[in-house]
Amino acid sequence: MAILVLASVFSFGLGYLAGRDAGRIGDSVMFEEPLSTTATEGQVLASKNGTKYYLPWCAGADRIPDANKVWFASSDAAAEAGYTPAANCAGL
Repeated sequence: MAILVLASVFSFGLGYLAGRDAGRIGDSVMFEEPLSTTATEGQVLASKNGTKYYLPWCAGADRIPDANKVWFASSDAAAEAGYTPAANCAGL
């Protein structure tokens, strides 16, 4: 019984250490942006009827009907058109 407990603790410890190091380069942690197949027309999008712009993977972008989507090459281009960044879209 003691061997089973020790083997379990050892396996858990190795898994924990491996997971802790996953995604790290040196001392910094890497975060990757989600891939989006809908961002072929620009970097950010807005609604014709709205005032906010979003990154393609933000929740607000999912609620914009395709017929109302306006694509911009950059956040600066969207701001020049009068749109402001969405507060609930991380990364803007």
